[in-house]
Amino acid sequence: MQFETFLQSISSTTAPANSSVYLQAMWHDAKNEWEKAHGLVDSLHDTTACWVHAYLHRKEGDIGNADYWYRRAGKTRPSVSLQEEWEMIVRALL
Repeated sequence: MQFETFLQSISSTTAPANSSVYLQAMWHDAKNEWEKAHGLVDSLHDTTACWVHAYLHRKEGDIGNADYWYRRAGKTRPSVSLQEEWEMIVRALL
């Protein structure tokens, strides 16, 4: 799937078919459904889930918790905007 197609899907009522749980979380985040997004990755502990989880906590404003999840993902908190990080994650997942 192309990034632009994923962006267009945000106006839909359902996430794109066959999208990973990580992309589903980012899709819900883009629709301002933080709780749904967080619920999808909260119990997962692989590095990709940890990266999405870190971003979500950064967006929430819980920087200490975000930094914990960035470390679990093998990353550091980026100095880019939340929107730029969202795009970076989605592009990496696609």
